[in-house]
Amino acid sequence: MTIFYGISILIAAIAFAFAAYLYFWVKKQQQNNKRITEVAGLIRDGANTFMKREYKILAVFALIVAVLITLFLPNPIWNAETVDGRWSGWNNITMAIAYICGTILSAIAGKLGLVVASLSNGRSAEAAAKGIKPAFLIGFRGGSVMGLIVVGCAVLGVSVALWTLHDASLLLGFSFGASSLALFAKAGGGIFTKTADVAADLTGKVELGIAEDDPRNPAVIADNVGDNVGDVAGMGADLFDSNVAALTSALVIATSLTQGMVELSMKMVLCYAALGLLASIIGIATARITKNGTPTGALNSSTYVTSAVFMAFTAAATYFFDFSWHIWGCSTLGLVVGVIIGLATDYFTDDSKPIVKKVAHASKSGPAFTVLSGVSYGFLSALPAMIGIAVSALVSYKICDTEALLAEYGANFPLFGISMAAVGMLSIVAMIISNDAYGPIVDNARGLAEMGGLGEDAIRIADELDSAGNTVKAVTKGFSIGAAGLTVISLLGTFMAEAEAAGHTFLSGFDIMNPTVFFGILIGAAIPAVFSAMLILGVDKNAQKMVAEIHRQFDTIPGLKEGKEDAKPEYDKCIDVATTGSLRELIPAGMVAILSTIAVGFIGGPEAIGGFLLGNIVSGLLLSLFMSNAGGLWDNSKKYVEAGNEGGKGSEAHKAAVIGDTVGDPFKDTAGPSINTQITVVSLVASLLSALFVQYNIFG
Repeated sequence: MTIFYGISILIAAIAFAFAAYLYFWVKKQQQNNKRITEVAGLIRDGANTFMKREYKILAVFALIVAVLITLFLPNPIWNAETVDGRWSGWNNITMAIAYICGTILSAIAGKLGLVVASLSNGRSAEAAAKGIKPAFLIGFRGGSVMGLIVVGCAVLGVSVALWTLHDASLLLGFSFGASSLALFAKAGGGIFTKTADVAADLTGKVELGIAEDDPRNPAVIADNVGDNVGDVAGMGADLFDSNVAALTSALVIATSLTQGMVELSMKMVLCYAALGLLASIIGIATARITKNGTPTGALNSSTYVTSAVFMAFTAAATYFFDFSWHIWGCSTLGLVVGVIIGLATDYFTDDSKPIVKKVAHASKSGPAFTVLSGVSYGFLSALPAMIGIAVSALVSYKICDTEALLAEYGANFPLFGISMAAVGMLSIVAMIISNDAYGPIVDNARGLAEMGGLGEDAIRIADELDSAGNTVKAVTKGFSIGAAGLTVISLLGTFMAEAEAAGHTFLSGFDIMNPTVFFGILIGAAIPAVFSAMLILGVDKNAQKMVAEIHRQFDTIPGLKEGKEDAKPEYDKCIDVATTGSLRELIPAGMVAILSTIAVGFIGGPEAIGGFLLGNIVSGLLLSLFMSNAGGLWDNSKKYVEAGNEGGKGSEAHKAAVIGDTVGDPFKDTAGPSINTQITVVSLVASLLSALFVQYNIFG
């Protein structure tokens, strides 16, 4: 195992070194426009202020949870005994420390992503005046710094934690730390960014007919701040959590295999994760716009390169280290299905494809038709991904479900196959994050190009980069939600393994006709809807407050509407509205998900929790895919109209498309991507508390 710990740590170090090189490369690029430097500084300061206040709240939450873990997990500390000279209470303390480490690494990943995004946006804007290639490269390399750091931290954290703890079950604490912080960071950042985005669009584009990033609009800086705290910092914490959860579930299930195969299987998990990071480094290094290429083509081709390199590296490692070819097949299947899910998402959200054009055309008939068509296609778009996740889970299970393999590896080997399909799907997550973080960087660059007066050509290039960012962001969300689906299926297996270790035996999974299981399924299925509603209502309430603040400024600041030079909007007031409102809504939705899991567990026991997780997974995946894809579809429909189609800017179709986009904003950037984190969190809570649910329940 020491060799594999060393390989993982070495590749993580290479990723950090390459990230440092890219960071300094971006920093060296020119930023001479004074107005862009000034506005970029406002965006950076606003984002840092929000993150500082958010992390203070989350630090208090994390300390409270750490104390509760010390007292209760994995078993109540007052029941601790001394066995063979070792006090079992140390497990509680160790798990609490692992939890704190998970939250810290998750916070670091988000913060560093914010730093490099703030550095890249202005430089990408100025580069757009020179052409699309340099602007693209700055945006992509800025995003790549975050991708490399997030996955490097995940691989390093899991490897070091396992090396020092020597107990995969204690990694559940580390994973819960990452997940709980990601849940609140993604929810808080998502509420912030969409509060500003919705308010800015409705007052600017719809009411006044001014441009998206017109500096007269007091909400425009808050909107750009939101791109950073929601789509960069929140997303970084989210995908850090997904990666850690996938590795943790695979390692925990590996420990339940036949004794002689435990170490070999754990080596495989670490090796594949490290090779995925190495493949992403190669893919990032080769990303370029070709002579007649497009930004979308460059982003997609780098993903395909990374995928091919990963499959080749893992095949070589499987041969060299005598790993199971069945598991290599599961891992490869997960990756291929992930790419297919991404392509299906692209079909529904790319403005060069027919679906976006149909919604844009429907907008000519009014906003009701924009919303109706977008909702319908959003639901349709969930089907390919749901089929992909289902096929991945089923085929992975069947690949590993043979008499010979079960005899050699044990009864849980098929579940290990599913968990490794999730690891495979997330193997290129550094590339996925790079593509995702590129989106908000070039989105900011587009606004900065307009506010910096760089001219129509620079704005047009920035728009093209931004459109590619929207398309790829929708693809990466589909990819990450699909990976989360496989991960939580394996986390369900982790829960069963932990419950069985605590003394509860599942004869053949969960009988859905059992009323206790069915009770859990119904409650679990309802939670993602309640969670989403609370987040979207948070955006709704805060956006209304910001709209009122924008109206106040336009009504009371002389010359602001007319754009007079001495009339300066009070940007900080809108930033404060978004910050205060999002922090107020930060905790409640997440706590509803966590507390409902605990309540179901103590009421119905392990059987009810099994049903709860099943309902939560199915309902959550469907809603998450629907909202993410519908939001991306509406966003690009608006951009398609703004490009001069269906009447262009200022037309009735444009106003309807903007309204569709404002409906889709909290769908795709607040609730949708937060649901998969919610699913992961409740799955980890169930696994961590499984022993308590076995011992203490009413109807179980």
